[in-house]
Amino acid sequence: MIAAAVGAVLVPTVSRSAEPAITVALRPDLSRASTVFEGWGTALAWFANVTGGWPAADRERLADLLYGQNGLGWTIARYNIGGGDRPDAKPYLRPGAAVPGFWRQPEGAAGADWWDPDDPAMWDWSADANQRWWLDAIKARVRAPILEAFSNSPPWFMTVSGKVSGAERRTDDNLRPGQEDLFATYLARVVEELQRRHGVAFRTLSPVNEPNTDYWHAANTQEGAHWSPQRQGAMILATDAALRARGLAAVVSAPDETNSHLFLADWDAYPREVRAAIGQLNVHSYGTVNQTGVRDVARASGVRLWMSENDTPLDKDPEDFEGMASPLAFAEHVVLDLKRLEPAAWVFWQAVENLSARDGGKGSNWGLIKTDFSTSPEGPHTIHVTRRYWVMAQFSRFIRPGYRLVPVDDLDTVGALSPDGKALVLVHVNGGLSPRRLAPPAGWSGRMIITDAQHRAEPVTGLVVPPRAVATLILKRGA
Repeated sequence: MIAAAVGAVLVPTVSRSAEPAITVALRPDLSRASTVFEGWGTALAWFANVTGGWPAADRERLADLLYGQNGLGWTIARYNIGGGDRPDAKPYLRPGAAVPGFWRQPEGAAGADWWDPDDPAMWDWSADANQRWWLDAIKARVRAPILEAFSNSPPWFMTVSGKVSGAERRTDDNLRPGQEDLFATYLARVVEELQRRHGVAFRTLSPVNEPNTDYWHAANTQEGAHWSPQRQGAMILATDAALRARGLAAVVSAPDETNSHLFLADWDAYPREVRAAIGQLNVHSYGTVNQTGVRDVARASGVRLWMSENDTPLDKDPEDFEGMASPLAFAEHVVLDLKRLEPAAWVFWQAVENLSARDGGKGSNWGLIKTDFSTSPEGPHTIHVTRRYWVMAQFSRFIRPGYRLVPVDDLDTVGALSPDGKALVLVHVNGGLSPRRLAPPAGWSGRMIITDAQHRAEPVTGLVVPPRAVATLILKRGA
């Protein structure tokens, strides 16, 4: 189990509310333990593209905060295979989002049909050094990290618009017709080479991202591509074939849809052979309608399900490193994702985000750690560890890989049982104004960890959760 923060002390729980405490009985159904949980993690992508080039002290600190044993203890990472924009394009992507591709355009090559994957001269394996640094950093901290490769866009020369940000119209597919096999070859070859050069193993490869949405268009500031369900199916089959052709153990994950409603629409349109080619089901949780429907698809198919991307700052909440409004909203979202999707993993979008309150603007609370992406790589770099980080610690330090999710009848509580059945973890969110006295199930007792306006994942005495707080109970039978 991950240790509490260094320097944490026992602090009595004192209510700062005039409201009387209410008792919440926690009744987990241990007879219905379900998904074996694999862990927590983040996509690398933009923040890794920036911070991987920082001085050793700064980037090592970030890696420790996320993947270290005294940090969040994450075990999962999603590596973003950049499409890569045309070399002569005027910069238009947001800071960090211009993730390099691994192709090399020969001098004098024109048009869009010059790339030959069988020509070694057309690959650039020195590309994306900053994000690749993170692969090594994670490998050094996690014994057997679970790695997934994912793509937001094909390289510019495979697109209709000539841009990695999307087609001219939001609902048009941006991969040129007939390019599925070439794009799949690109993705599979990158996976193969990264594995060889970094001594890691990618378990899954996701070729499309939030595909059946209207997010992606040429005027956008990040990589993205629309894919109709039919084109998704063709790309899934091509990717599966490319992985098999190279003898890789990685399997296809899909569809990485933005929410469960659209996931179900995509899945409903897939023919049988496309469904059979998917080795892991991925869904994001930017929207919570129909989540149990996605859970049912995974159960009926016998395929592992990940919640593969989310970050849920409270809408219009100004940037605030210490406030509890966005952390509480985030914690509630994690609890409900785990209860309704019952996923094998929960993966954050960007753990490190750019400072956003600039030029009089209010900004936002995306990310767990904030820093200035515009600062020169040499620094100095100020790293702000936000209250949302400590709320994440309430989950990831204690619900560990191998624990089984268990149903809990309280809406604000999620539970997990250790592999040997001797430890029970309950994470409870109290977003209200009254303290709550938690009553654990009979025969179980233990300790409580709190994050609120005064505590950062710290142990407290008793089982009374203050208002506006997230609590983790670590219980043992008969202790």
